[in-house]
Amino acid sequence: MSPLALWTMEKTVLLGGERRHLHKGALIAPAFSAPPLAPQIQFSPTALAAAMARTATLRDGPPELLTHIRDSALSEARILLAEGAGFELSPLLGDLADSERTHFASRMGAGITDLYMNALGYTWRDNAACLSTALKPHADFLYYGGNAVGHGMVLAEARGSFAAKVSDAGMAAIAERKYLRQVRPYIGATSPHGPVIHGYSIAFGSQPGTPGSLLRLSQTRRRKPKPNPGTPKGPTPPAGSETPASSVPTGMALASHRSNFALMDALPIAKWIDWVGGKRDVPEDTGPITFLRFNYAGRPFLAPAQALMPFKSPYLWFEALHGHPFWREQWEQYVAGPFAPFFAFAMEESAATAFLDTLTGLIRSGTRRLPDAIELPTGDLAGVASSDSRADRFASARDEVGRGDYDYALFRDGLALIAGPPPRKLTGVRSWHPKEGLD
Repeated sequence: MSPLALWTMEKTVLLGGERRHLHKGALIAPAFSAPPLAPQIQFSPTALAAAMARTATLRDGPPELLTHIRDSALSEARILLAEGAGFELSPLLGDLADSERTHFASRMGAGITDLYMNALGYTWRDNAACLSTALKPHADFLYYGGNAVGHGMVLAEARGSFAAKVSDAGMAAIAERKYLRQVRPYIGATSPHGPVIHGYSIAFGSQPGTPGSLLRLSQTRRRKPKPNPGTPKGPTPPAGSETPASSVPTGMALASHRSNFALMDALPIAKWIDWVGGKRDVPEDTGPITFLRFNYAGRPFLAPAQALMPFKSPYLWFEALHGHPFWREQWEQYVAGPFAPFFAFAMEESAATAFLDTLTGLIRSGTRRLPDAIELPTGDLAGVASSDSRADRFASARDEVGRGDYDYALFRDGLALIAGPPPRKLTGVRSWHPKEGLD
C-alpha cells in the first residue's frame, strides 16, 4: 500500500466530560437555552476535511489566498489520519517538523470544533477576530443558529494537541483554562453581529502512535431564570429546529458565504461580498458566473463550472447541455492515485439561490447600507451526527435514499463537499450576474 493512502472509514469521538462556568454579572439572554451536549460525534473523512477547510478560510485575506489554504487543509485531513474504525493519527505525522505538527493539531482542533458545533444545531459562522482589533486573547469562532436564533452569538474556542503526554485530565484543564482566558471575558460583549450570549471551549487531543482520542469541553453555566407568572412558559426548541427559512444577521451570513464561495472557487462572488460590506472596491470581473446543476444523493446542487471541469474541452459543454454522462474513464484517470481524490465544493440549489438573489439585491442598492438581517434557509447535515440526534441521520456515503455509494458532507448552510464518485450527469446550466441575479 502506498504510504500516502487515504483513510476512508468513519470515526467516532467521545466527549470525555464538561465543566460549566458561571458568568459574573446579569444573566445574558435569559430566554436562551443551550442545547444538550452530544456524548459523541461520528464523522466521515469528507466531513472532517470540509470542516477543517471551512474554519481555515474564515479570514479577511484575498479569496485567491483562501483557495490555497483550502487545498492544504483538504490534503492534510485525508492523509494524516490512519485507516480504521477508531481514531488514530498516521505514522506520517512523525515525519513532520514540530511546527508542522502543531499547525496540523490546531487545524484539526478547529475542524472537530466545527463538527461538534454543527451537531449542536449551530449553522452560521465567523472568525471571532471581529470581536477585537487588539492583541488581547479571544476565542476562535462565532456561531449562530439552532437554539441561539433570535438571542445572539455563541463563542467557541478550539484547541488541538497531538503529543505523547496528552491525557484526559490535561485536555480538561486546557479547555477550562482557555474558557476562562479567552471565552468568559467576552460573554455579554457586543460583536458586529449581535451580543455574545454563550460560550464553549473545546479541546481535542490524541497521542501519536496510540489509538483513541480525547475530547473535553467547558461552557457557560446558566442560572435558571426566575419564572414570570405573567408569561406562559413554552417548550424549548431542540437544536437545529429552525424553520426552513430564518432571519440571519447580515454580517454573519456574509462571512459564512464568503468562505463558502471561496471554497467553491467562485472568487468573484467572494469579492462582491467584500464590496457590499465596504471592504474592497468593485471587483474587476463584473461578468456572469456559470454554475452547473447536478443531482447527488437525491439532492440538487450547484457548483461553478471550473470546479467540475478539470478537462478544458469544448465537447464537455455539448454533453453537459444535452444531459449525457461525464466522460467516466477520464474522470477515473483524473482521480486515480492516493494523492489526487476528486474534491468539489458545491451548494444545495435552494441555499445558493436564496443567497445569490439576496446578494444581487444588496449590490443593486449600491449604498453599502446593509439591512440588519436577511432571510436564508437552513438545511440538513450529512457526514456528521451525534449519538442522540434524531433529526440528523448519519448519511456519509452509503445510507441515503438507497442510490448507491455517495461520499459527501453537507452542512446546515447548504455547503457540501463532494469527494466521489463525481456526478454522472448534469441537469442544467445556470448563470449568476451581479445585478441581474441567478437565471
